[in-house]
Amino acid sequence: MKLLTSPCRFERAFLLFAWLALPFSLKGHGTLGDPIIDLEEFNIQGKAYDLVGLTMTSSTGVANNSELSQRPFQRRGELLEVVPGMIVTQHAGGGKANQYFIRGYNLDHGTDFHVGVDGMPVNFRNHAHGQGYADINFIIPEFTEGLEYFKGPFFAEFGDLSTAGGAEYKFFHELPAGIASFSIGEHGYHRVLLGDSFALEKGVLTVGAEYSHEDGPWLVENNYDRYNVFARYHQGDKVNFFDVTLLYHDGEWLSSDQIPMRGVESGLIDRFGTVDDTTGGNTTRQSGQINWRQEDGASVNTLDAWFGFYDLELYSNFTYFLGDPVNGDQFEQNDGRYFGGFNFTRKTDHDFNGRESTTSMGLQTRYDWISDLGLYLSSHRQRLSTVRKDDIDSGNFSAFLENETQFTDTFKAGLGVRADYFVFDVDSDNPLNSGKESDEIISPKLNLVFGPWDQTELYVNAGFGFHSNDARGVTIAIDPNDGVTPADPVDPLVRTKGAEIGIRSSAAQNTTVTATLWYLESDSELVFVGDGGATEPSDGSERWGIEITSYWRPTEWLAVDAEYAYVDAKFVGVAPGFSKIPNSIDHS
Repeated sequence: MKLLTSPCRFERAFLLFAWLALPFSLKGHGTLGDPIIDLEEFNIQGKAYDLVGLTMTSSTGVANNSELSQRPFQRRGELLEVVPGMIVTQHAGGGKANQYFIRGYNLDHGTDFHVGVDGMPVNFRNHAHGQGYADINFIIPEFTEGLEYFKGPFFAEFGDLSTAGGAEYKFFHELPAGIASFSIGEHGYHRVLLGDSFALEKGVLTVGAEYSHEDGPWLVENNYDRYNVFARYHQGDKVNFFDVTLLYHDGEWLSSDQIPMRGVESGLIDRFGTVDDTTGGNTTRQSGQINWRQEDGASVNTLDAWFGFYDLELYSNFTYFLGDPVNGDQFEQNDGRYFGGFNFTRKTDHDFNGRESTTSMGLQTRYDWISDLGLYLSSHRQRLSTVRKDDIDSGNFSAFLENETQFTDTFKAGLGVRADYFVFDVDSDNPLNSGKESDEIISPKLNLVFGPWDQTELYVNAGFGFHSNDARGVTIAIDPNDGVTPADPVDPLVRTKGAEIGIRSSAAQNTTVTATLWYLESDSELVFVGDGGATEPSDGSERWGIEITSYWRPTEWLAVDAEYAYVDAKFVGVAPGFSKIPNSIDHS
């Protein structure tokens, strides 16, 4: 069976987490506490869950396992389309990260939208293909208990790459039932999934594996193979628990690239054909993580820690023979890294002038050790020359403090602040583009909740956020494409701001309705372009929009959802006819 015989590149050591001997006292079994919404479990209502009194914004929500595992989708990244207003698309084959669009942002492959799995960030900084690259092909939908999402820079727990919002996947601690599934479809599609949970003396072990293959309708088949392995040891109850999780992902594919229209119209290329039949890539992601939660009187302590290895070899060709009529314009992007970090949070319930109050404080760090971060000119996957090659060490050290107080029966306020310190260390093949930089930023947050009245709340939110730029763009001095032209470095950290006014109502039975008016501002959209190895200048921007959602659950077997989003996204200081931000989607 191909699942067993196809090479998975296991010669790369599957990293085991070294912190398994932490001396924590544990009880029974349960689910992770969440920094956005306090839910004991993912209710069958999913996005129709009554969140009145449980969250601080109208744009926060949840989706349960049924809404993820039973949702029809063509690409794994479409799991994120349960987030209202999110549009997910794909180019160049199914093995790379999807492209994401939300709130007037063309997020490329993840910039400004945080994606996490049980506290472990999925986005990669300083990625070969784009800042914030978020590939979720390693997630098995059937092993996912649910997803919790938020919009805007209003939560102190989240910092870099989260201005537009974010989503946190939660894996099951224990599968509801064993899984043995085989599916087959058109265009060479087939998928095998096995998984089960086993009771041990002091906990539960859950293991599973997925293999899928797809060719697509193309004359040059995608030949996309995806392998996922999941293993989790869980010990605890719904209040106190300790989890150890190991994840493995491997993917290989050929690309279904864009092709020139004139070639199709002239009959030179079939509409399902290709110009370069060697584009595509291969990738692997291997990680280990622990999740710990323990109540301590009126306080709850949580720790998420992770360590892993990632590798990508990506071959692209957007202009075919325009630049090099002999060898063609194919190029290779290579990314190999180790990554690790932790989040620690202590949340305490206390009394403030006779009223309920909760204070959260946290420490976070994340570090990436990147080697052979390269951009190369290639032909038929053979390197011809090096555009640039870098080794990068970069990371952040962060702290946050947040308080939510119920001042009256119908008024709650949240005030938070976050401090981030970043370091960038670039060792480039061109010494002029090497260097060390650091930067820091402080981001305050304010959230006001009025109500509830008849299961209806009003929300007013404002906050400062930011996103980091690629370290190569921070230290760049010379354009690597010619080695002569001066290049402008980007700011290490770019300030963003946001505001929201919203309403949430569950007054109608089995129905949840929300409406949100939002605004986002970015000081600059100057970015480092991985495809070219240099910076791309852009002005500051302003975005505003409206989001309306309605979720009705008349029975346990019927869900009726309606979502609408309008966006107006413009550059600041640009002539009116040129101010619209490209690829910002107005209506969805």
